[in-house]
Amino acid sequence: MNLSKSRYCKGIRCPKILWLDEHKSEVRDESVFNRKILDTGNKVGDLAMGYYGAYSEVPYNNDKSVMIAETKRLLNANTPIICEGSFSFNGNFCSVDILRVCGGETEITEVKSSTDIKPIYYDDIAFQYYVLSSCGLNVKKTFIMHINNEYERQGDIDLTGLFTAHDCTEIVLSLQKNIAVNIERFKKSSEENNELDIEIGIYCFEPYECEYRTYCWKHIPKNSVFDISGHALRRDKKFDLYKRGVISYKQLLESGEKLNDAALLQIETFVYKKPPEINKDAIRLFLDTLSWPLYFLDFETFKEAIPPFDGLRPYMQVPFQYSLHIQKTPDATPEHREFLAKEGIDPRVELAVSLCEDIPRNVCVLAYNMSFEKRCIKELAHWLEKQGKNEIAAHLVNIHNNIKDLMKPFQHRDYYSFEQDGSFSIKKVLPALCPDDPDLDYNKLDLVHHGGEAQTAYSDLSEKNPEERKHIRTSLLAYCRLDTLAMVKILEKLINIRL
Repeated sequence: MNLSKSRYCKGIRCPKILWLDEHKSEVRDESVFNRKILDTGNKVGDLAMGYYGAYSEVPYNNDKSVMIAETKRLLNANTPIICEGSFSFNGNFCSVDILRVCGGETEITEVKSSTDIKPIYYDDIAFQYYVLSSCGLNVKKTFIMHINNEYERQGDIDLTGLFTAHDCTEIVLSLQKNIAVNIERFKKSSEENNELDIEIGIYCFEPYECEYRTYCWKHIPKNSVFDISGHALRRDKKFDLYKRGVISYKQLLESGEKLNDAALLQIETFVYKKPPEINKDAIRLFLDTLSWPLYFLDFETFKEAIPPFDGLRPYMQVPFQYSLHIQKTPDATPEHREFLAKEGIDPRVELAVSLCEDIPRNVCVLAYNMSFEKRCIKELAHWLEKQGKNEIAAHLVNIHNNIKDLMKPFQHRDYYSFEQDGSFSIKKVLPALCPDDPDLDYNKLDLVHHGGEAQTAYSDLSEKNPEERKHIRTSLLAYCRLDTLAMVKILEKLINIRL
């Protein structure tokens, strides 16, 4: 196996990934692959090429020798900035995002679409330093360039504001003593006939979930320590228990391990098949804070590393859609209103105007996990105020100040049943409270089943033909509508519990 910088980083995480890639790639879980993240990385990388000024790019070619030859030509021509410059040493290949050449010295810049530096990034650029140095280049400095999440777009993108370049030369040099040894070790282990015996660990999730996790975790039973809510038990503690042989809920109860109330509730409710845990007094107090009519609100948002419109920061949530169920009395049939922005435009003003038309001032608004909706409304109002649209901004602030959180009784575990699996998300609470209603089944929706799919679907709309757009928009509306209908049904159950 020849190594690239991505393969080398896989080996640093877990050499078994390389072995599986080579011998058993068919067990890879393709659902873990996130096309949106890959697309974002490509867009960010393309934009960052101009950070240092005019550049020459080495075109991609399946034949890496063509890329290497073009890189040599550009170097011989004293090209000062080369993007995707490609090099190979003893079968180890890398393309450098940005290579700067000056007076016989070179600088490597690796571009990342994240807003911070993950440890694996140092291994990535250390591999590049090794390959280029072995090819005879005098690498003087190395940089990791990442997104500055405090940058706010005003007019054309300012590359020096959007990106931050971090000098990591000292760390990269400290890693050089291990590179050759690691390469030899990874290549040798990948050629083994037998599958590598490597235990599961934190690296199955960090810096991102491994595509082979389902395969490597097939020995872990359902309802294990790893299924305990992250709010109740930290991931590192779960692995500590696993290494001690404490895996199932029953084993955990018998181990004598000290657990917090949230973990105990999840485990004991499941093991002993207890009926739902209900704190009627707390539920009554929560319901008494609500006033009719009620406006059940849910947003769908997109976020981009490169802010597409003025007033946006990298990865800032931008609402493009909302669903609103309006219930005037507890017994009334809810009315439904909705908004979905046209693709390819800045949706903020139109959405804000529509929202203010649909939600009067001084009414009680319900959201599930209200911090998300409140943040979206607050940021939207702040931007509109700067645009001089003070009346709309003030109306949004009024909506913001009157939002209540339907998640609260479940977050505080005033209602909990074992079907929730330790979660208080709406997609766990809803089937636990309403198990037999086919109209409330997210799995039966077409195309869009969760917020991530909604974001991707909306982002892709501009690239679709009219028939496809119509289909996707219908699916987006159906998904968002179900979120607020779910809230109506959940509140109905809470009212019945109080009675």
